Amino acid sequence: MVEMFKELSPVYQALLATLFTWGMTALGGSLVFFFVKINRKLMDGMLGFAAGVMIAASYWSLLAPAIEMAENNGDTPAWIPAVVGFLAGGVFLWGIDKVLPHLHLGFPKSEAEGIKTSWQRSILLVLAITLHNIPEGLAVGVAFGAVAYGLPSADLAGAVALAIGIGIQNFPEGTAVSVPLRREGLSKFKCFWYGQLSGIVEPIAAIIGVLAVLAMRPLLPYALAFAAGAMIYVVVEELIPESQLEKNTDIATIGTMLGFAVMMALDVALG
Repeated sequence: MVEMFKELSPVYQALLATLFTWGMTALGGSLVFFFVKINRKLMDGMLGFAAGVMIAASYWSLLAPAIEMAENNGDTPAWIPAVVGFLAGGVFLWGIDKVLPHLHLGFPKSEAEGIKTSWQRSILLVLAITLHNIPEGLAVGVAFGAVAYGLPSADLAGAVALAIGIGIQNFPEGTAVSVPLRREGLSKFKCFWYGQLSGIVEPIAAIIGVLAVLAMRPLLPYALAFAAGAMIYVVVEELIPESQLEKNTDIATIGTMLGFAVMMALDVALG
């Protein structure tokens, strides 16, 4: 897989990688054709797993390379790009969270966040997942953009590992959208359609990310840390609280540990 990517431009690399992650979202969404309901303990474990993958990816694939690049540049203290980018990513997601109407899994419509709207509950649920697919797409795009500069701290195998890890955790996210929508009364096809649609933002965000770092190399450490901050914001604000909602804390925690271990192993083995 890595060899196949070497002949492509970073833009096509990022696009193909996020088409894979989008496909994994669709695959998870397809479970609605077989199940009307997913066991809540299993769902909490999968949400925890997704959180673990994102936490590990934030450090191993994004923050660590950002710090190493800043150290090699030597223009500013290495911690500045990492801290500034990380906090900026969190602020960016916080701003979108306050504006974009959305509803987290398991909450009544009265607790929808963002600008008040009369949109259906089903649309609000889809937008909640779409919201945290934005930093995932950005992370992949920035990672492949970094590879283009031939820096020791950013290699193709590591970017591919990041895409694989995000793809794996997108599977339960697709399920988390489509199956609850079935209980809202939507047809199986509509549930699947909305489930996969929540992942379409990833290729878009990836292209934006890769083009941004290709255009401005000095921003690269900041961009990597930005993607990490945005992902950590999603984990703390959404994934972990949702996985703990039904008090299945041990299962959710074990899922998080497993997700972190899988992503860490992928990054170390491939990167």
